[in-house]
Formats: sequence, C-alpha cells, structure tokens
Amino acid sequence: MQVLTPEDIVELSRRHTFWTWSAQDRVNPIPVERAEGVYFWDTAGKRYLDFNSMVMCCNIGHGERRVIDAIAEQARALTFAAPSMATRPRAALGRLLAEVTPPGLDRFLFTLGGAEATENAIKLARQYTGRHKILARYRSYHGATHGAMAATGDPRRWAWEPNLMPGVVHFLGPGDRFPLPGRPWVPESGSPDQLAEQALDRLEQVVTMEGPATIAALLLEPVPGTNGVLVPPDGYLQGVRALCDRYGILLICDEVMSGFGRTGKWFAVEHWEVVPDLMTMAKGLTSGYAPLGAVAMSERVAAHFSDRVFQGGLTFNSHPLCLAAALANIQVIQEDGLVERAAALGPALAGGMAQLQQDHPSVGEFRSIGLFGALEIMRDRKRGVPMAGFNATSPEMEAFRSALRQAGLHAVVRWNTLLFLPPLIITEEQLSEGFGIIDAALRVTDAAALTGG
Repeated sequence: MQVLTPEDIVELSRRHTFWTWSAQDRVNPIPVERAEGVYFWDTAGKRYLDFNSMVMCCNIGHGERRVIDAIAEQARALTFAAPSMATRPRAALGRLLAEVTPPGLDRFLFTLGGAEATENAIKLARQYTGRHKILARYRSYHGATHGAMAATGDPRRWAWEPNLMPGVVHFLGPGDRFPLPGRPWVPESGSPDQLAEQALDRLEQVVTMEGPATIAALLLEPVPGTNGVLVPPDGYLQGVRALCDRYGILLICDEVMSGFGRTGKWFAVEHWEVVPDLMTMAKGLTSGYAPLGAVAMSERVAAHFSDRVFQGGLTFNSHPLCLAAALANIQVIQEDGLVERAAALGPALAGGMAQLQQDHPSVGEFRSIGLFGALEIMRDRKRGVPMAGFNATSPEMEAFRSALRQAGLHAVVRWNTLLFLPPLIITEEQLSEGFGIIDAALRVTDAAALTGG
C-alpha cells in the first residue's frame, strides 16, 4: 500500500468522503494519528486533550488494551453470526447488562447506534400500546434517522420537515426556553419543587389536549446533552413517571449520552430513582471501540411479544465483535471504578466552571452532574444576552472555538455553549490543564462582553 503523507490524509479524506453535518467546502478535519488515555495526536505530532470523549462516547479513554484484546480474541473465534443465532458474547453481555441497568430492565434489543435504538424503542412502544403519538422535548436530540430526527426537538430536524415520521408532538421541559432577540431575559424562578411542578403542569396540559389515548410514549433524555446539559429539578422525572403511569403512556429514557457512568451513576435516571419502560443506550456502551446501541425493556413490554411478532430487525443485530467490545468495556468500568470516579470528580468539574464564571465576564450560567457539564457564554450576562443566538453562531464564538483547537483542546462549542464530557479516567490535573486552555480562550469573548460588542 502506498504510504500516505499527513497532507495526503487530509486531501484524500476530503476528496472522497462525504462529511456529515458539514458544508463540504468548509470541512477542516484534524488528521488523527493515534490516541491514548485522555489525549490524541495528529499526524504532525500535536497533542490534543480530549474534553469531549471524541463524540461523547470514549468513557474509558483511548487505547484500552483490555477492550482491544477482547475484540481481537473474538475476531479470531467468530467474526459474524446471523441475528437469529445465539453466541457466547450475546449471552454474556445480556447477563452483564442486566446487572448494571435499573431494576427490571433486563431484556435487550441490540442495534448499531443510538438513532437505531430510538427507532426501535418507538416501534416497540407503538406496537405494544396500539397508539401512534410520541411526545418529546424541544431541547432534545435523539438521532439523525427518519424517526429519531422527527423525535428530536432542536433545529436539526427543520431541514427534513415535513417528510419526517408523523405523530410526534414536542413540549417544553424545565429549562427549555432560550433568550429571545431584543427581549429582556426573565429566567424561570422558584424552588426546584416549584420549577418541577410548573414543567409538569405544562406537560400534562399537552397530554390532555393531544388525547392520552392517542399517545404511545413519552421520550426524553433524563439530562439533555448537546442542548446544554439541562439537569432537571428534583421531582420532575418522578412526576413524568407518575404522569405516564396515570395515562397508560410508556416512558422511554434516552441514555445514549448520559449512560455508563457519565453522570456519576450507571444511568442518569438513577439519580432520581426512576425506572423507565424502555431505555436506549449507545456511545458509552462500547466507549466507541465498536458501533453498538441497545434498547433495554421491562419484562412487561417484552412479554407482550411472547406470542406476537416484533416487526423489526437489523442485519448486524448482535454482531459478535461489537458485543465483545461492550462486554470488555463494561468490565473495565467496573474493575476501575469509573462510575464512582465520575461522581468523585464531579465537584472538581463544577468548581472549575465556577472559577471561570468568577474570572470572566462572558461566562454566564453553568450546569453539571458528574463529568457531564456545560457553560453558557454571554454577551451581556446581566440582561441574559447570549454570545450567539438560538441555532446560530457569531464571530466571537467562532474565534473562541478556533482558540481552543489551536491550543490543543478538543471540545464541542454549540451556539453559545461549551460542553464538558471528558473521558471518565481523567485526573484533576488534566481537568486543570483543560480549564487553563479555556481560561485563555475566553479572552476573545470577554472583550466582546466588556465592550458590549
């Protein structure tokens, strides 16, 4: 094979690859060469600190030999089996997943990613209930396939309307509002109990006006991720669970981003002791070492299909290599205590964001739970004016994003928000390294906030 230079890698990748979420002529990829721990290196040898676990998935970090060896061992034994077959990794992973998922969620439909998990959870709910409507939050993202994009509440679905899956109704959850242009920002006020009650009242009004008997499921991220790590007030998820029970609606929780230790629990719903009827997962399920998603379901839902055919399937359902990766990944999380580690490092993440808020006039509200956080960058934080508007960017935010990359920090900047999702193996010193880079980059946005520009 011809040796590729660093320039070849970028040029050929851009020439022959169609890039997602991108205008093709503006793609400027990092040519990644290798990765280890919480760092990766480009082809020129530049090191980057991974503050986003690549795509919110590398929970155990990069280059973990226990997972790599498990994949290689499985490849030597059996690379593929038909979805209708039983295999050793299928049996072992099912048993292990049942140990770490919330009580009663011990049946699993395997997919190749989070969007497919969403699609199949919706199918299960519709076939189980005989109803068609799906309720989902506005500040949400559930995947880019036909049904998952319809369920997504944020603007990523706009380009594909009206040709998406019908039957989805969106509602405002707690913290879902966004400052409107030219309007003074009045944040929601009240105690956590009051905020939860207000949001639950709004939701029940939607349920009532849509007709409870038409609603198959309510789909939500327990902690919405790319929409700003919106940690719900205590009582909200418990209230959603009670509302679903009252009206015979299934509750689907999307733990694709928040699962497998990210929040300091195996799954975010555990913080509020809520057990959904269906739960989707991906990303941290294998930490990105192989593509895999899953739908966990209660025995009640699974039993419905004991004598009924579920009308769905995937060629690569329960792919042995992917299942082997997930099995080893979960064992690493257990053996290394990474769920507990995320919980223990949560205060350091929150403290670092609090310090940035104190030191920088352009830093507004911040939110976090475990190693899952976001901070908002403001043009005028007193009046609630963001540095970039809803579904928009700005020269200052682009300059901020560029400064992070130039300094060797891989992080997601979306609208006016910076996300924090480092690998769960990160140390306090490495967190401080990242905060130092952010601290320097915020000079760009501080200048705009100070001048009112």
